[in-house]
Amino acid sequence: MLVGIPIGVITSIKNSFSILMRVSKKFRIGFIIIIGVTILALLSFSAPPQYIHWYSYPRSLPPTPTGIDLIFGTTANGRSVFWIFTNAIKNSLVIGIVTALIAPHIGLLVGIIAGLRGGIVDRVLMFITDTIIVIPALPLYVIVLMILKPHISAMGSPIPFMGLIFSITAWCWPARQVRAMVLSLREREFILTSSLSGNSMARIILREIIPHLLAWHLINLTNTVLYSIGMETGLSILGLSILDKDTLGTMIYWSLYYSALFRGLWWWYITPIVGVILVFLAFFLLSQGISEYVNPRLRQ
Repeated sequence: MLVGIPIGVITSIKNSFSILMRVSKKFRIGFIIIIGVTILALLSFSAPPQYIHWYSYPRSLPPTPTGIDLIFGTTANGRSVFWIFTNAIKNSLVIGIVTALIAPHIGLLVGIIAGLRGGIVDRVLMFITDTIIVIPALPLYVIVLMILKPHISAMGSPIPFMGLIFSITAWCWPARQVRAMVLSLREREFILTSSLSGNSMARIILREIIPHLLAWHLINLTNTVLYSIGMETGLSILGLSILDKDTLGTMIYWSLYYSALFRGLWWWYITPIVGVILVFLAFFLLSQGISEYVNPRLRQ
């Protein structure tokens, strides 16, 4: 029986995806942009080794259609903006995906437990959740990164760890929202019928509750990706992220650091800004498309 549950969920997601691609223009546009962004991220794996080093290319060269290395120009340090951009998109997406894989699922679990158990369990979990919610996220991340930055930079793979840091507070709002939905669902007749039929709590959660939360959970996943990428970009501009790794935020930071705006190197800072806009637009359209699909009032 348990084997059929994931298959049913996967089938439901596939059917929903087919319907969304057919009926939602916003979802189609967002998905196409995501495909394009993903292709750029995958191109980073074929980047030439020398692009990492300074003065591998002519300095401050404007966009030149003579080759893919120079199609977006070069930086003041003689690095290819195109290869920096592809690697930056990959790292930013990794940060967003890691956060989306951790924070919403923690919030989903906490919300379900609090909503179903109630009593002292609910009060304790919601006390922890509310305590973290009222803490301003940006100052908290600034303090955490100032303390951990030397240790993060020394790691072999510091980029995924950034997603873990952003998950510290990103799970709280999902937990609150899931708890509210579960409190409503547990009073429905089909939940009572399933309980009186002798089904275990785990089966009720998987068979009866999760399907009602799945669409909202998919929307929250896309919003979490936007949250983490936006937070990392803001921290990078402040110089608090991992500056020796290429992300969309660190690209903007280094272009500002070397005064690209005043030196006329517009291709250096315009490229990551356009990248941030495309990523945000893509995930926003995906979220809007799913919202309209699950909420008939929004289809108007």
